[in-house]
Amino acid sequence: MRRYKTSEVWGWILLNTVVVAMLLLPLGDVLLSVFKDSEGVWGHLAETVLPRYVRNTALLAIGVVTATVLIGLSSAWVVTHCEFPGRSLVQWALILPLAIPSYLLAYATTDFFQYSGPLQTILRDMFQWERGDYWFPTVRSLAGAICILSAGLYPYVYLACRTAFLRLDSSMIQSSRLLGAGAVKTFFKVTFPLIRPAVIAGAMLVLMETLAEFGAVDYCAVDTFATGIYRTWLSHGSLVGAGQLSACLVGFIVLMILGQRLITRKKRIATNNGASTEVQRIEMGVFGKLAAYIIVWPPVLIGFLLPVWIFIDMTLENGDQRAFELLGELGRNSIQVSLVVAIVATMLSFALFSSLRRCPHLFNRIIVSGSGLGYAIPGTVIAIGCLSPLFLVEEKIADWCLTLFGEDIGFWLTGSIIGLALGYVCRFIAVSNGMIRSGYQRISLTLDDASFALGRGPVKTLTGVHLPLLSSSIFIASLMVFVDAMKELPITLVLRPFNFDTLSVRVYQLASDERLDEAAASALAIIVVGLIPIIVLSKYVFSKNINANPG
Repeated sequence: MRRYKTSEVWGWILLNTVVVAMLLLPLGDVLLSVFKDSEGVWGHLAETVLPRYVRNTALLAIGVVTATVLIGLSSAWVVTHCEFPGRSLVQWALILPLAIPSYLLAYATTDFFQYSGPLQTILRDMFQWERGDYWFPTVRSLAGAICILSAGLYPYVYLACRTAFLRLDSSMIQSSRLLGAGAVKTFFKVTFPLIRPAVIAGAMLVLMETLAEFGAVDYCAVDTFATGIYRTWLSHGSLVGAGQLSACLVGFIVLMILGQRLITRKKRIATNNGASTEVQRIEMGVFGKLAAYIIVWPPVLIGFLLPVWIFIDMTLENGDQRAFELLGELGRNSIQVSLVVAIVATMLSFALFSSLRRCPHLFNRIIVSGSGLGYAIPGTVIAIGCLSPLFLVEEKIADWCLTLFGEDIGFWLTGSIIGLALGYVCRFIAVSNGMIRSGYQRISLTLDDASFALGRGPVKTLTGVHLPLLSSSIFIASLMVFVDAMKELPITLVLRPFNFDTLSVRVYQLASDERLDEAAASALAIIVVGLIPIIVLSKYVFSKNINANPG
């Protein structure tokens, strides 16, 4: 049965075009800045710092992607195919680092491993060493940033590989073993080629997060595009120069996405098609169990347990009373803006994909799919791209109000959370899009046919059929966007109104002033909030019915 009238097509397309155009406005402004005059700022950047930005960003991306693939792939294979004490616990614990933003992980690990930190202090006291008597890696360096980001981002690869292993057609592996191939040869000749699309997908997520990272690399004193964009705007006062740097980064990201599409084109994971098959795990000996522990527990220790212990210790031992007094205000600000963003982003996603369900036209599919492009763009770029349009709209409407009503409404966009919320929505609507899309994919079109056959119109079908079936997807989408907004740092730093601080901004400011003890309470609050979607995520990832529901 046809689910839309021809006369509705262009109406939906026009409406969705307006919505998506607003969401992509920051990206468009960044790209247009290439053709603007930066008044010599771009030339100065190209002669002085641009080569360093390119080199550091490339080395950081290569190092983090390589390390996360090694950690995520090996740990996923161990917990899936090996039997050892604590396996059921560690398979869940391996995703816990996702609850901690990378900048918090950088603050905690740097404090622990630096010269004045607990570890080196203990070593000096134990062996009576003085400065210069021993060598210790420098934490605030490019290598340190690679290690820190790898410890926090490997769960993206782990989750992708873990899910791929569980969905893999085990008959191929069994056939390889029956033909005399050992475990290692089977892995490289059979298993890895089959899960390669999942590995690449996880690695691409890590790459996007690495390129977008600001707080961790800034604290580690590594000059990358993300930090360079912020400093160009803040120090040089040049939106155009910052936009031109952003355009370079966007171009690099687009090339990476196109490369990933070319590599994974026409490739898919050979799944078990929903068959309920149990993975045959290898019984480990003493040395095998020890090797398994060495592979799976250090990432959890460094990526989650260590920073949580450090922040708890700082809060209890040296926590500042003023920090606890501010926690309520900062938490209220963070919750306020995150709640607004979660509601707006989820409502927009629901409206977009409801219209796509009603009008599955090719143009409509292209437009709706473009709404999530902002997630592939670093937060610093989104923020810089929002400033010029916000200033322009704010000025025009303020002049209009002054002319008609004789009242100056002031900075009603950039001086309120409206501009901040817009930046958040542009970046995080892709998160809610994914959940709403997957929810709609589970709703059979025959239900729409039955509803229309019973005389229900589009509105009653939407409210009486779609909405109840999508309730869990809408809730999870709102939750995911809420938590992402709570943890976001660069967009908040650039777009926040005056005298409006959030938990993430407060932690960044105190850590930059080397007052990490005072920031510990706010850091713990962010981590606790970040644990909520991890618990929800684990319910789906480690469900016994994961094979029965590959989607």
